[in-house]
Amino acid sequence: MASATGFHHHAHELVCDGVPLAGLAQAEGTPLYVYSAAALRARYRAIDEAFGGYPHRLHYALKANSTLGIARVLRDLGSAVDANSIWEIELARRAGFEPSDIVFTGVGKSPAELECAVRLGLKAINAESSGELSRIEAIAARAGTVARVAVRVNPDIDAQSHPHISTGRRINKFGVPIEEARRLLASMSTRPSLHLVAVHVHVGSQITAIAPLGAAAAAAAALSADLQRAGTPLEYVDVGGGLGIAYDEEAVVAPGEYAAALVDAVRPTGLPIVVEPGRAIAGPAGVLLARVIDRKGRTGSSEFVVVDAGMTELMRPALYGAFHRIEAVRPREGAPRQYEIVGPVCESSDVLGRDRTLPPLEVGDLVAIRDTGAYGSAMASNYNRRPLPAEILVDGGAWRVIRRRQTLEDMLALEHLGTPG
Repeated sequence: MASATGFHHHAHELVCDGVPLAGLAQAEGTPLYVYSAAALRARYRAIDEAFGGYPHRLHYALKANSTLGIARVLRDLGSAVDANSIWEIELARRAGFEPSDIVFTGVGKSPAELECAVRLGLKAINAESSGELSRIEAIAARAGTVARVAVRVNPDIDAQSHPHISTGRRINKFGVPIEEARRLLASMSTRPSLHLVAVHVHVGSQITAIAPLGAAAAAAAALSADLQRAGTPLEYVDVGGGLGIAYDEEAVVAPGEYAAALVDAVRPTGLPIVVEPGRAIAGPAGVLLARVIDRKGRTGSSEFVVVDAGMTELMRPALYGAFHRIEAVRPREGAPRQYEIVGPVCESSDVLGRDRTLPPLEVGDLVAIRDTGAYGSAMASNYNRRPLPAEILVDGGAWRVIRRRQTLEDMLALEHLGTPG
């Protein structure tokens, strides 16, 4: 997916598609998320085109980044969406997606969410359990309609990624164990309020090896073929997402290799493929800009550098020990030093980068935290009463704010002192 779009150095300064990041920080302050529309488009197209002529549909996973401006870019590319809550579904609709463009996943869909989803007539509700399937069935029967459903299968496949984002093992909370799924799928022909459209599998996130992805697709395809032989027609095979990116220049699965493995597994069924990439599209298309606000000693050979972004803006390092490249927006001359890049939040886990070697940093300098387009702003919080950061989209050499910086008034708008009862 190498491309000239996105973030690179020009004349000793980090830019986004030709727009200097320092100027954006000057205009909108920090912390600040900056996204490249060109990179979003390039990464979407790389996956889409890798399938060649094989029938398929990309459902962008909104959980990665559901900012309205990002969702609209993906819609304009022809993407469909994967939503994990009724609120993501409503966001998708406001971005211009039709219900028929939306699959609804998620391990704990509430009764209210299921009521809304059945009423909307989505492309599919991906059922996570026999109990959830029965609840969908009851809602559809009461409404006098037929709910389109897929069954999420847990194939007991190790995604070989971080245990917190592995979803395909028997010990994980996701999906229906594969033997139970066989029995459940066999019952579908006797349930007139349900229309089974697909078998669904998703074994984890940030997967950087082809074997788990291919094995998961093969498991879903095998179940689909069994159903077809038994006389149950299906519309597609949903092989989920999980395609990883190179946070630390590690080897990752290329789009061509990814698509080939999925097509090889699913082709015998003759069914189209649905994939649900999120991170693979949005991750490298964004950076988080932060400003150095303090320096202090750490060891004889390293210093703490405190920046104005932390775990409230980017949770992944504190939550998973995740690595993100960090670089100076305008690198200074001088011998590199070792730094611990930390945030301002009152937690010792608020570390964005451990033992990083960078050019000299001074108070007031800007740093860019790379590959934060996915699971960055989407996981941000108001801990310590910190406002959510602004977000900017650079497109065609121009830029616009797609989410303004939150204010204290925004935070307090939902609060009141109340009247004693």
